[in-house]
This record gives sequence, structure tokens and C-alpha cells, in this order.
Amino acid sequence: EWPETGRLALYLLGLRATCPSPEPGPQRSLVTWLKYYLEEDWAGSRQHGHPLNGYYQYSLGVLALCVHRKRVREEVIRRLLVAEQHGRFGHIGGSAVDTEAVAALAFACLERERLVGARLAAELRAATRRTRRRMVEAQGRDGFFGNVYSTPWAMQVFIATDTCRMHPAYGRAVAALLENLDAFTTAATVAQVLPVLHGRSYLDIASMRCQEEPDTLTPISPEPPPEVVGNKMVRLVVECPEPRCPQHRLYDQPVPVPAGASLLDVLRAATVQGPPNFTFDTQDTPQGPFLSQVLGLEARQRKRSYWQLLSAPSTSLQMGVADYRPRDGETLILRLSEW
Repeated sequence: EWPETGRLALYLLGLRATCPSPEPGPQRSLVTWLKYYLEEDWAGSRQHGHPLNGYYQYSLGVLALCVHRKRVREEVIRRLLVAEQHGRFGHIGGSAVDTEAVAALAFACLERERLVGARLAAELRAATRRTRRRMVEAQGRDGFFGNVYSTPWAMQVFIATDTCRMHPAYGRAVAALLENLDAFTTAATVAQVLPVLHGRSYLDIASMRCQEEPDTLTPISPEPPPEVVGNKMVRLVVECPEPRCPQHRLYDQPVPVPAGASLLDVLRAATVQGPPNFTFDTQDTPQGPFLSQVLGLEARQRKRSYWQLLSAPSTSLQMGVADYRPRDGETLILRLSEW
């Protein structure tokens, strides 16, 4: 099966960063497929006015094409401009920073690589400035732009537009990031934060001189994390809003697990303890397992629904189900939400 827009875009970004061979055959085919997916993403959802897979993946697609120095139809670019101008990147209960940042990187790339005319370039430049200004205004007290995972995307915007030294907000974000590097445990999240730690953005991939790149990558074997002894009790709650679920709270049970257990371990433990019976399912993504189904209720991207992960009463988790390790006595809420 061919991957969706975002995953194919990330693959093409990675392919360009590894300095592929000059033979363009397979690479050209992938670029063609990405252009096709961008059109399918939009055409399949004209009635809703947004891409099927969301603006985040759509923006990644435009960014990947630009990094490969491939022209994008003006209509495709304007769809993102209109969404930025009307504040359509956000979703209920979550942050829009990562989507805004990826779109701004795409805008900056199109302007820098001169893949658009002068008039459209001016519009893209203005949109990038607006996005950067919103990020500065919305920076949290913890120094993050949105959350720990969206912060590297936002920082790449400052790097790509050469405005790092102009904004104290960037310095605060660097400090916050350095204190939370242990949150980046998957290849996909490390790929977002690593360029930032070296003062680079994905736009730098477009101007790499591959002949000068030394082949010095060597695999390393990470040390296993220390084993945590003992047990803990985590309360697991599942909520579904009306009218889809007349019974708002579908599950509320304490779940005993080992002290070092992740949220994914809690979910697995809940399936075998019953009653009441608990079921769930996940999908593999570049960022790790994505919670796709709980108690038979599916989170469908095309219906703009997802399972929101919360620490009671309303704190959004900044990690995925495989990475977050709840505290003893903590109450975790799985809430079916819309974006």
C-alpha cells in the first residue's frame, strides 16, 4: 500500500537529506505520487473545505515538493494561504502550532527557492511573518510553542527566516527544549529536534552539496533503560461526548501495573483484568503507536476525530501512549474528540 500524504512527504524529505544517487527514476516516481496525493487529499473533501488527511500532512507535502525544487500549482499553495488567513489550522482541545509551523516552512521554502512569482512570494512572506508573530504571542510560561513536540517545528520557522536572535522567545524555547530532550524517543521526533539543536531547518536540505557530505554514519546500540521495581495503580477513564454516546463515561476502573509501565502497558493490562471488558487498538505511525480505537469506537482522521490523552482533570499529555509513563495514583482520561 502507498503511504498517506504526510508519511510520503517525510520519506521524500529524508531521501533528499541522504543525498540520493543522481539517477532520478524512483525519486521522480515518488514525487509524482506525492503530487497525486495532494490533489486526492483535497478533491476528496471539497464538501468539507479541508484536506482529508488534515492541513498538517498537506503542508508537509508542499514542503517536501519544494525541498526537491518541484513547482507546485498556485491553487495548491493558495489553499494553505486561505487556511492560514482564516485560522483553520487548529482543532478542538489541541494546539495548531505544529501545523502552522509546517505551513510557514513551506511558505518560506517556496519563496526562498523562487518557485513562485513576485506577487505570490510577497503573500507567502506576509503569512510567514503572521505565523511567527502568533507563535511569539502564544508561547507558554514553560517556554514551549504549543507543546514539547510542536516546539522544534516552530523553532525551525525562526531558523529558516533568520530571526532567531531577534526574538527572546526563541532563547526561552531553546532552554525549555534542552531540559526536555528525554521526551524525544522515536526516530520521527528525533528527526524534528536534531536539526534545531544544530541551528538548522528542513529548508537547509534543499541547498545541501551532496558531493561534500562524508559517509560517516555508524549505528549505535542504545543502552536499555534501568528497570523500575514495584507496582503502581492508575485509574483509567474513557469518555465519549453526546449525542454519539448517551452514556458520557464509558469506562472508569483502577488498573494495577508495574512501576515502570507506560500508558500502552496500562491499556494492555486493562484488557485482561475485566469486568467490564476493555478493548483498544493502535496504528503504527512514524511517531509511534497511535490510539485508533477504544471500546469499539474508532477515531477516524477523515471524520476529524481522535482519542485525546489527558491527565485528570484536563492536562493534555505531551507524549504518545508508548512513551508516557503515568504516576502512581494518576487518573488518565481517553476522550473521543474532534479537531
